[in-house]
Amino acid sequence: MMTRSQLTIALSLMVFALSAQQITLEDIWTKGSYRQQSVYELRSMNDGVHYTTTDGKPDSLEINKYSYETGEKVTTLLTSQEMATMTGQEEFSVEGYEFSPNEKKMLIRTETENIYRHSTIENYFLVDLEAKSAMRIYNDQKQRHASFSPDGSKIACVVENNIVIFEPAQSKTTTITKDGAQNQIINGYTDWVYEEEFAFDKAFFWSPDGSKIAYYRFNEDNVRQFNMQTFTDLYPEDYLYKYPKAGEDNSIVTIHIYDVKSGNTSDLNLDQYEYIPRIKWTEKSEFLAVMKMPRLQNQLEILLVETSTMATKSIYKESSSTYIEISNDLTFYNDNNNFIWKSEKDGFFHLYSFDLTGKNEKQITKGDWEVGDFKGYDPKSNQVFFTASKNDPMNTELYSAPVSGGDMKLLSPDNGSNRASFSTTFDFYILYHNTANSPMRVSLHSKEGKEIRILEDNADLNALMEGLNLSEVEFFDFKTSMGHSLNGWMIKPIDFDKKKKYPVLMFVYGGPGSQQVTNSMSGNYWWHQMLAQQGYIVACVDNRGTGGRGAEFKTQTYKQLGKLETEDQIEGAKYLANQSYVDGSRIGIWGWSYGGYMSSLSLMKGAEVFKAAIAVAPVTNWRFYDSIYTERYMGLPQENGSGYDDNSPINHVDKLQGSYLLVHGTGDDNVHYQNSVEMVDALVKADKQFDYAIYPERNHGIYGGNTRFHLYTKMTNFIMEKL
Repeated sequence: MMTRSQLTIALSLMVFALSAQQITLEDIWTKGSYRQQSVYELRSMNDGVHYTTTDGKPDSLEINKYSYETGEKVTTLLTSQEMATMTGQEEFSVEGYEFSPNEKKMLIRTETENIYRHSTIENYFLVDLEAKSAMRIYNDQKQRHASFSPDGSKIACVVENNIVIFEPAQSKTTTITKDGAQNQIINGYTDWVYEEEFAFDKAFFWSPDGSKIAYYRFNEDNVRQFNMQTFTDLYPEDYLYKYPKAGEDNSIVTIHIYDVKSGNTSDLNLDQYEYIPRIKWTEKSEFLAVMKMPRLQNQLEILLVETSTMATKSIYKESSSTYIEISNDLTFYNDNNNFIWKSEKDGFFHLYSFDLTGKNEKQITKGDWEVGDFKGYDPKSNQVFFTASKNDPMNTELYSAPVSGGDMKLLSPDNGSNRASFSTTFDFYILYHNTANSPMRVSLHSKEGKEIRILEDNADLNALMEGLNLSEVEFFDFKTSMGHSLNGWMIKPIDFDKKKKYPVLMFVYGGPGSQQVTNSMSGNYWWHQMLAQQGYIVACVDNRGTGGRGAEFKTQTYKQLGKLETEDQIEGAKYLANQSYVDGSRIGIWGWSYGGYMSSLSLMKGAEVFKAAIAVAPVTNWRFYDSIYTERYMGLPQENGSGYDDNSPINHVDKLQGSYLLVHGTGDDNVHYQNSVEMVDALVKADKQFDYAIYPERNHGIYGGNTRFHLYTKMTNFIMEKL
């Protein structure tokens, strides 16, 4: 029989063991206990049999060369300590690198400052790997997008809105544009709305032979300026930048080609366009491909520009009754005689090939499923490589197929989420695989699909997960009262008892083409598991308008964002409330960005089913958001005023009954803090009580230092108290 002291010790050990299995916010956001490991900064080398990657931390970093075949490190190419020695500094932070075409030199990026979602400004050093020497490419200001010419003799970059060419051998610098000015003229990089919505910020490109540079010029004169206050000084200051809101003037965008030898610049004259979402050199420097679209983004034309005369001819046209989405998938092949493009024109995203006249169309992939990422074309085997959700919209597999069309070959597991990075010769690929219940597994494969070795299996995290009280993510589907079939996932408490009644927190994003119900480990997996440990069911439903299920399902929300999506979230809540194990009086919903918009609207329009909602950085009125995104899905506010107003949460505050937490960062350049300020004003006028949290100077991601821990503590406490 145990003595009292022995029993006390045993009970203490039991309590300790149980508490050790509990997920905490400190573990998630402060300690990083559950952080997945992966393979980062991997670059295939020219020979296709070696790759480089960075090992270590920025101040003690190595750029190492590895063999694909063996996984052995071949050599260390450069270290941060060597950079410090070569530049005469005590410490040197290597924050990025680019090889010269012959891989004997590098451009090293350091002192990087983030600007918006993609854009940065930094200093670049040119490093001779054989001579072990380094030189700064520009002394006076920081640069953007430094890149080698194809022969490696020159470096182009952007300095203060102008494009500059540096020739190291002659220590010569040439400024090829001279009219760049802050908030007026941009040369060589994109304005805010192109960067955010067309997802690129470098806007100059060397021709294949290095004789020319094609570049964008943005005239922002007519774009209205947004004033974002900063609060770091005694007197707040204004950060001013050009942000075109829905229905307002955009930048005037033009394309120009600079001839390196003559120093002359040619201007491309295009008719009837609002946007130029992509330009791309073909395999030959004589031809540049240019895409153009009207403001409503319901037509796309690809033009071929003959650079010697600037004459254009159309090689592809597409139109839609709704909108067309742009990708980076335009690929020229077969000695410039053909090109590949991904289109949704048959109702699902698929790959097509054409000749250079835009004729002889061949559909490479076909079926009631969608191609995801196009990974490239291998001229040796005449194969294309791509990801697709062929068997289930919740999974993503890797495939190859003949460019002429035909049988597809599966190159990955047929479940979970799979993405890949190919060698330059397509002889090898690195596969990144995870599922909703398992972390990242990174493995090396031959192009036939044979696994050669494992690069990262997250063994430590898997072992840790086995010792935690975790619930399996379960998938489900249901039909709404209107007959629409929707997919969802659910995390139940670990001690789930179907005879009990549990509160539910729904997670939503819900925006056009997005997917949250996928067989992959979500970004909020650990917080959701923590809530499940506290006795909550966490669930997610992909509403109409989301991706992976074809154009018909996705475009139903066109010109009425929020209407059908909210109906479906309310239907999802009702479906869950009808489950015997759910307390229908305790259903909440939360989301971020578009998800914050959705959670706000769902709480207000679904007051009878939702008890509480959290909205982080939400759009509250579509008239406040940017031109390219909003008009793509809503048309112009001048022509669709009711579409803008009928489903903006700010116009439904009078319906609020449940508990509402509104969160925003004052430095949000994307979804402006204005959205929440106006929402607060409307709530006050309607005499509605609510909870509110602001994060000074934080952008749309609301992170940095202790911020995420504080935010998730705030949200957790709100859920525990209100739900």
